[in-house]
Amino acid sequence: MIGKFFRIPVVLCVLGVCWDVVYSQTLPVGSIGLEDWYRREQLLGRVDSAISFTIRPLTQEALQRTDIFSPDGVGQKALTTKDGHGTLRFMPLQWRNEITSTFPYSRNDGAMIPNVGYQTMVSAGVYLRYRFLSVQFNPEIVLAQNAPYQGYNGLVRRSWQLWYGRIGNTIDLPERFGEGWYAKAFPGQSSVRLTLNPVSVGLSTENLWWGPGIHNSLLMTNTAPGFPHLTLNTTRPVRTYIGSFEGQVIGARLEGSGYPPTPLGNPDHYDQYYKPKSDDWRYLSGVILSYQPRWIKGLSLGMQRVFVGYHNNLGNSLKNYLPFFEPVNKSDYGQGSDSSSADEAVSRDQLFSVFLRWLIVGANAEVYFEYGRNDHSWNTRDLITQLEHSRSYNIGFRKLTPINWFSAEDLIEVHLEITQGEGPRDERIRPGGPWYRHAGVRHGYTHLGQMLGAGIGSGSNSQTLNVNWIQGVKRLGVQFERYVHNNDFFYIHNGDIRRNWVDFSFALQGEWNYQRFVARGHLNIIKAFNYQYEMEESNFSNNFWKFRNQDRTGFQFKVDLMYRF
Repeated sequence: MIGKFFRIPVVLCVLGVCWDVVYSQTLPVGSIGLEDWYRREQLLGRVDSAISFTIRPLTQEALQRTDIFSPDGVGQKALTTKDGHGTLRFMPLQWRNEITSTFPYSRNDGAMIPNVGYQTMVSAGVYLRYRFLSVQFNPEIVLAQNAPYQGYNGLVRRSWQLWYGRIGNTIDLPERFGEGWYAKAFPGQSSVRLTLNPVSVGLSTENLWWGPGIHNSLLMTNTAPGFPHLTLNTTRPVRTYIGSFEGQVIGARLEGSGYPPTPLGNPDHYDQYYKPKSDDWRYLSGVILSYQPRWIKGLSLGMQRVFVGYHNNLGNSLKNYLPFFEPVNKSDYGQGSDSSSADEAVSRDQLFSVFLRWLIVGANAEVYFEYGRNDHSWNTRDLITQLEHSRSYNIGFRKLTPINWFSAEDLIEVHLEITQGEGPRDERIRPGGPWYRHAGVRHGYTHLGQMLGAGIGSGSNSQTLNVNWIQGVKRLGVQFERYVHNNDFFYIHNGDIRRNWVDFSFALQGEWNYQRFVARGHLNIIKAFNYQYEMEESNFSNNFWKFRNQDRTGFQFKVDLMYRF
């Protein structure tokens, strides 16, 4: 399989797709203050509108910057060989710190874990290339206090059986990563690549982000640590007569966390309901394609498809390692029932989504949408008549408005994003299964105990509003968010509608650059209503619902710093 990956760039060059050799450094997903700056610059018409921003990390080649870490002109000069074919650059030093109280609040933070107490992550490295070969070494070290906190308590009759059946035994998302301090080193945002513009092939452990979302995306985010994967991808939009194309194909290895689902240590429910998961690693294969028609500037249309299965179940068939061209409709498999498919023969889970992003350059705005399914439709008629079956979606809008308060560069940003991961109504009569869980892949769609897809998790919803003042890289503002925890579990938990767990948070946030430094801060106050679905019923309570609040309040303070050598 590796040999096939390495032959593809050569074939593309022979066909005339590849005209020159370029060496593309990547901008890691979640880079402090810089990644979203490029996206905002595109809204202002200063970055190539053909870039979809749906396949990340972004490359030096796509962004057309000599030093992608210095958009403000502050940074190092690369060391070059005498023949001009070799380059050495130091990756920025990034130091992330957070203090979290009461309960974890973790999303889109890579190798960092859901944690209560203090947590820090440090990363730095080098980028080297010679001709078409490049090496990026950017390891990450994480240290977390990992303090105990109140997890799920199972206060309702049969609740522990339901919790293990729907969460503990069906997905690898431990409440706590062991006992005491957590310390671990990761290869981080590292890669070895062969690049023949506009195609690159290599081995990488970088975080990936697929889809147009900013806070959430359905299939690939940086909530979990980066995973080792073979990659074949474009380094920039490939322009043709009919429009521009971007794409990526990966084959990856996913590992389990090695931790039990809950640390509460109650031998009654633990021994009775807990079922150990397989020690086998999982193979993930994925593809994403994005197309921008030449006739509609700024409109990107795309699709993505991923498959996950235990390695020992895949056998020796090549189609099980590269299954992207298998039918999407169940009827095309030639099976006799709606519930059967070729996926189940190898205990493999599939996720699929389509998306669009429309960059409205003249209005300094963007609109994006992603619709995904967790289950095959039987045929096209079934898809049309029951479009909501097993679906999730993410929709967002962002607008930049010039205000000229302090300079001609001053802007006001308004950004709204809505993510719906909760299952639809037809789930009760036609189960499609909650997102990111699968009966045959009991680790679920995770890596090292954290979610690969939307950080809000299975069965959850969120609505996020940001209002910011912006001047170049600098940004100051507020964020409001409503986060509904796993309604798919809540609805089968018990018949009491008063117990739904909803967080409402308010945050002050900012990013600031000064010479070689870029800093980011985030102070978040979270009110958890009915924390862990708890409620104390009382007929004497003076409220409509007749219960005493079992709410929790927590805060999270983050300070991140980048130094560009």
